[in-house]
Amino acid sequence: MPASSDNPVALPIEPRGPLDVTVKVPGSKSLTNRALVCAALANGESHLFGGLESEDTEVMRGSLVAMGVHVDSEHDPWLVGGRGGELMSPPAPLFTANSGTSARFLTAAACLAEGPVVVDGGPRMRQRPIQDLVDALTALGADARIQGQDGCPPVELRGGGLRGGEVEIDASRSSQYVSAVMLAAPYAADDVVLRFVDDVIVSRPYVDLTLDVMKAFGARAAWLDEPGREGIRVRAGSGYQARRYRIEPDASAATYPFCAAAIAGGRVRIDNIPDRSHQSDFEILALLERMGCRVIRDGSSVTVEGPENGLKSLGEVDMNHMSDAALTYAVLCLFADGPTTITNVAHIRIKETDRLAALETELRRLGARAEATESALHIRPGPLHGAEIETYDDHRMAMAFSLAGLRVPGVVIKDPDCVGKTWPGYFEVLKHL
Repeated sequence: MPASSDNPVALPIEPRGPLDVTVKVPGSKSLTNRALVCAALANGESHLFGGLESEDTEVMRGSLVAMGVHVDSEHDPWLVGGRGGELMSPPAPLFTANSGTSARFLTAAACLAEGPVVVDGGPRMRQRPIQDLVDALTALGADARIQGQDGCPPVELRGGGLRGGEVEIDASRSSQYVSAVMLAAPYAADDVVLRFVDDVIVSRPYVDLTLDVMKAFGARAAWLDEPGREGIRVRAGSGYQARRYRIEPDASAATYPFCAAAIAGGRVRIDNIPDRSHQSDFEILALLERMGCRVIRDGSSVTVEGPENGLKSLGEVDMNHMSDAALTYAVLCLFADGPTTITNVAHIRIKETDRLAALETELRRLGARAEATESALHIRPGPLHGAEIETYDDHRMAMAFSLAGLRVPGVVIKDPDCVGKTWPGYFEVLKHL
C-alpha cells in the first residue's frame, strides 16, 4: 500500500501458529534512559551494555550531547562521559519528540545546567501535563516556568542548581515526575525529601527501578522508614560515579512475544531475564499462568507455552503497576472465555495517546464489546473479524493489536513505523515467529 500523508503505510498481519521460537527482546527503555541520565551526571566515563536503540533513547542521547555530554553509541557498550553534575546550556531547545521519560527527566536534569534550557517536544508532548513536576522543582529552588498551555511543555529552566529540602509532589498521574526529581536530587545543595499528595503514587515499581539505577551509580537514596506516611530521601553530595552497567531486556516489549504464544499457541522463549527485576511488566507472566498458559523458568530464560484448553478469563485485574502491559493484556482478553475488566489505569489517558479511549475504539473495531470508563476498561469477547487498526502514532497500540492478527484473518496495522519509538525491528520479529 503506497504511503501518503492521508493514508500511511498499512501492514497486513498473517495468521499463524502454533509457534516455536526464541525471541531476542531489545534493552529496557526505562533502564536505558535512567542510566543515560545517571552516567551523564556522573564523574568519569561509564560503559552501558545492551542499551536500547530507539527514537526515545535517541532523543535522550541527543539532548544530553547538546548539554555537553560525550556519548559514543556506535558500538556496544555505549560510552558516556559524565560531567560531574554540571551541564551546559544548549544553543537551542531540547526536542524530546513524544518521549515522556526524556521530557520529564531532562526537565529536572536541566536545573543543573549553567544557564537557560528549554525542553520541548512534538504535538502530543505539548498536550501531556508537566505542571506537577515543575511545581516540585520550583519548591526545591529551581527557576522554572511553563511556556506551553494547560501546564504542558515547552518548559524553560534557568539553570543554576537545586537548593533541596522537602517537597510534596502529586504523583497520581505519573511516576515519571517522582523519578525525574530523584535523578537530579543527588546534586542538590541539601538533602531532598519527597512526599506524595494523599500518599498516592501510580506505577510505583518504576520509582523502585529509579532507585535501583541511582544506587548502582553510587547515589544514596532510599524509602523513608516512617510508619504512616511514605517518602523518599536522596542525600545531597552523594552524586554519581561512572560504572559498567548492563541493561536488562525490556519487560514491556517482552509482553508481546509472550502473549503471542498465548494467542497463537505453541511456545516462545526469551533469554537473559533476571530472576528479580523491578520492571513491573514482567508480572504479566503470573497473569498468563492463571489464564492457563505454562510458564517455564530455566535459569535466566523464560518460556511461555500456550494453553491446552483455551484462555481463562480472570474477571477483574488491577493493572496500575503495569500500565504499558495493559494494552497487550486487553488484546489477549479478546481470546478469553469470558469478560475482563482492567482497573485502576486512569493515568494511561495521558500517554502517547488517550489509551483507554483508543483501546475501546479498536477493540470494538475487531468485533468485541468494549467500554472505557474514567479509570477502567470492560472487555467482552465476541465473534472477531478483520479490520484496519488505527494506531494513533502510539507504538504500543501497533504492537499490541498486531497480536490479534495471529488468530484473526484480515487484521491490518496502520502506520506500523510508529513502533520505532521503542522497538524499531518489531514487525520483522513478528514476521519470523
